[in-house]
Amino acid sequence: WVSVCLVLLNASNDDGVYDDEELNEGEVNGNWTPQEKALHEARLKAKAKRRLRKSSSRDSARESLSEAVAGEAGADPNSPKGKALQNHDRKSRTGKGRGLPKKGGAGGKGVWGAAGMVYEMEEPDAKDPNYDESAQGDTVYATVVPELEEGELEKTVNPIVQEYFEHGDTREVEMLLKELNLGPHKYEFSSLAVSLSLEGKASHRELTSRLLSDLVGKVLPESDIARAFDKMLKDLPDLILDTPEAPQMLGQFIARAIADHALPMNFLSRYKGRVDCDHARAALDRASVLMSMKREMVRLDNVWGVGGGQRPVKHLIKEMNLLLKEYLVSGELLEAEHCLRDLEVPHFHHELVYEAVIMVLESNGETAIQLMVKLLQAFWKSGLITLDQMNRGFQRVYDELPEINLDVPRAHSIMEAFVDLCFQESVITKQLRDACPARYSMHTDTRLNVKCSAKHTSLTQPFSLPVCVQLFIKCTADVQYCAKSDSTFNCFEFQPISTDY
Repeated sequence: WVSVCLVLLNASNDDGVYDDEELNEGEVNGNWTPQEKALHEARLKAKAKRRLRKSSSRDSARESLSEAVAGEAGADPNSPKGKALQNHDRKSRTGKGRGLPKKGGAGGKGVWGAAGMVYEMEEPDAKDPNYDESAQGDTVYATVVPELEEGELEKTVNPIVQEYFEHGDTREVEMLLKELNLGPHKYEFSSLAVSLSLEGKASHRELTSRLLSDLVGKVLPESDIARAFDKMLKDLPDLILDTPEAPQMLGQFIARAIADHALPMNFLSRYKGRVDCDHARAALDRASVLMSMKREMVRLDNVWGVGGGQRPVKHLIKEMNLLLKEYLVSGELLEAEHCLRDLEVPHFHHELVYEAVIMVLESNGETAIQLMVKLLQAFWKSGLITLDQMNRGFQRVYDELPEINLDVPRAHSIMEAFVDLCFQESVITKQLRDACPARYSMHTDTRLNVKCSAKHTSLTQPFSLPVCVQLFIKCTADVQYCAKSDSTFNCFEFQPISTDY
């Protein structure tokens, strides 16, 4: 037996493989011992392993894949073994390659590329960790302004427009709008400005018309302003709820914008026969009438009337004089109050008081005095004219009374009577009444004994100074006197009772 094992080992070392015929013959004859059988089985297993190593990679990959699919078909994908199957092996075992090196021989560690490859200049990447900003030359920084959303537009624009109504500087509004990124909602600035002015005063509407005229071509194109008015014509049913006169006002805005070249001349012709809303039709008709009137294009600058501190002082004085003259003719207090409010110059109401007193001094008869006292009383009670404006108006007349007396000799007496009447009606204060200058350097409450030596006239009783002056005026027709002075009349004998000089 030992000899047989040595023979088999020598044969395996020399040839590495058993002769199949000899093995089969020994097995058939039954001459193998148990040790020979065990050795024979070990050699068969070694032979099988050598054949497996020599097989092609394709066959081995296919066999391993089929075995994995067949053996693990029912495995849980969440198990560690199932996850391992899902992660493919990075090592290629498909055998599809042609056996060529990767990247044509240009890849691999320490390789700069294929032979003959020429590299081009690459632009530096700002995200590169080695990027040097200072080495890239002059750097230009730009401020990126985010675009305003539609909900934030009204909150941003309304304060700008309200502040503009106070200062009236269109350049500041232009500068603020350039700092904003309105985006596609730029046209809504015009509609918001017009909507706010409809709820305000006539001076606000005048300022809005000037603003649109100054911004067109600089910040707002003509198409955006036209689009804004298109939107407002559609929104007229809602605007009427707050402003019943919105159609007429919007028509005036359109006419003024066309005259200022903020809207195209064919803006009105676009809507002919295409408007279904009655309010929009009324606005367009109002604009069409204003544009068709003779020489109205020139007078559209005053389409919102005269008002506000932006107007010249001479123009305001002229309007106040016209107001007072119309009141003396008609006697309508409400109309006079409405006209004064439309002027929107509360800081200039002292001019109205001044002009009213001057008209009283230059008028003949008691009618003008009674009407002016009634007018000032109404303005005082309504709060339209404040105490400061009333005092300033009367004080201006007091200061100019000597000059006025040159043209109106009876100015002092009329002024004293008018001041007394205003004090009785609670139009002025006692201090203002006492400040009225007297023609004679005596207090107005000084009582005098008057003795008239005129023909058929003999009076000896105390009178106040204004009454003495009136008596003198009535007696001038019958009294012969040589001269008059500021303190003595030749035909009168004044005997003052009190000494309040």
